[in-house]
Amino acid sequence: MEAAKKFIDDRFPDCDGAMLAGSVTRGEATVTSDLDIIVFIKEIPTAYRESLIDYGWPIEVFVHNIHTCREFFQNDVRRARPSLPRMVAEGQIIRDGEFLAGIIDEAKSILQKGPDEWTKEEIEIKRYFITDTLDDLIGSNNKAEEIFIANELAGQLHEFVLRVNKRWIGKSKWAVRELRRFDPVFTEQFTSSFEIFYRTGDKELVVQLAERILEESGGRLFDGFSIK
Repeated sequence: MEAAKKFIDDRFPDCDGAMLAGSVTRGEATVTSDLDIIVFIKEIPTAYRESLIDYGWPIEVFVHNIHTCREFFQNDVRRARPSLPRMVAEGQIIRDGEFLAGIIDEAKSILQKGPDEWTKEEIEIKRYFITDTLDDLIGSNNKAEEIFIANELAGQLHEFVLRVNKRWIGKSKWAVRELRRFDPVFTEQFTSSFEIFYRTGDKELVVQLAERILEESGGRLFDGFSIK
């Protein structure tokens, strides 16, 4: 927080609000963590992002006006990955501003509401492509190919489980974090299945996991599927 305050005082002394977000505010910082700093400037024409090293930290700066912030909120809702809403909702205020409390409330409301519910057609499309990837994994006898097929399947299953339950999805480390928010026990089963495959090459638990996930929404889908 001290470094973040110095950064704002030196680089953005006239800003209309600023927040420190990310792992350092959640008590989850690691040796490679950076400072995620959101800066609000009313008159800035467009949003931008900048990376630098200063004050003993790698720093990621996200600069917005109120309109670009709301545009990013809505884009995150459409893709079901609430990066900026979560940063704003969980961040710590470095410099307060007249609209900051309102934008924080908006971010918290977005997180609580969750993403838009998938339609029946969207669920069927995802079932079909998961089925296709699963068949590729089952039929493959090439370990190098299997690694990449399994990676694709893990991402598809993560998205499917969370979206059919109207929950946010994540990318990279946030994929497992969002799964844990949804169901820690299931997440342990999910990650263990893939860990065993990567370590031993045994696909059985991954196949069982995928088929169980699909079964809850109607099972595998191939015969009769079409995209119009």
